[in-house]
Amino acid sequence: MAASSWVVEGTMDNFQQVVVDGSRERPVVIDFWAPWCGPCRALAPLLESLAAEKDGGFLLVKVNTDEQPDLAQSFHVEGIPAVFAVRDGQMVNSFTGVMPENDLRKFIDSLGGAGPREPTPLEAAEKLEAGDAAAAGTAYRAMLAAEPNDPAARVGLARVVLAQPEREAEARALLTGVDFGDFAPEAQRLNAVLQLRDVPHADADLAAAQPATTADGNLALARILAARGDYTAAMDALLAAADDDRQLGRTAVRELMLKVFDVIGPRSPQADDYRKRLQNMLY
Repeated sequence: MAASSWVVEGTMDNFQQVVVDGSRERPVVIDFWAPWCGPCRALAPLLESLAAEKDGGFLLVKVNTDEQPDLAQSFHVEGIPAVFAVRDGQMVNSFTGVMPENDLRKFIDSLGGAGPREPTPLEAAEKLEAGDAAAAGTAYRAMLAAEPNDPAARVGLARVVLAQPEREAEARALLTGVDFGDFAPEAQRLNAVLQLRDVPHADADLAAAQPATTADGNLALARILAARGDYTAAMDALLAAADDDRQLGRTAVRELMLKVFDVIGPRSPQADDYRKRLQNMLY
């Protein structure tokens, strides 16, 4: 199944909510299919591509007839792929077999629907972050002007300002109070970045710490690298420190590595890799 918010799996348990209730907001297209069905595999990518393209114009509900025979029976499905369109709780159109893409587009367009969904202010701001940080900052500030306590805007703007030098105080103020809810984990991650940045980490500090030849020296270098956002190099320096001094590895090295994990993701593949390497070194 395609990874899209507009393509979902249909079951007896969610049918009422997803299909019947959902069709009152936008058309719902139900695709009855099975893994062994060649025509189903030909039709599926066309439907899924249109669902992504229409971006909310309709919801595609995939029903595996092998796993949901009762649903297939309720729609009197005799052959697959079988496609049904539901609008306002009522079936409005259907077809069986593979339909050419042009005809399939006409089928979907005939349902009407919401059309491509306009991005929310948050989605627009997040998209800008990738290519235009200044514009993203302006977008987040506009959100804050409308709602000063909006946690999404506060966290987003904090992320933008942290990408710039010497903006830590502003970021801390923005993150204050974002302790619960959907944006709390990202706020915690950014607070971990701020904690790492408490260490002086100018170019001169880095130059003075290099090259490190002792365990304490590698630990100091790791702190500077982590403060500068060079997390991989920081963890490499921490492993070097632990290799030189196992006791230091079990205390200060491990503590700093855990803080780095908070930033890169405690269960990220990179964190898992370095966690394992440190454990193998120490135990």
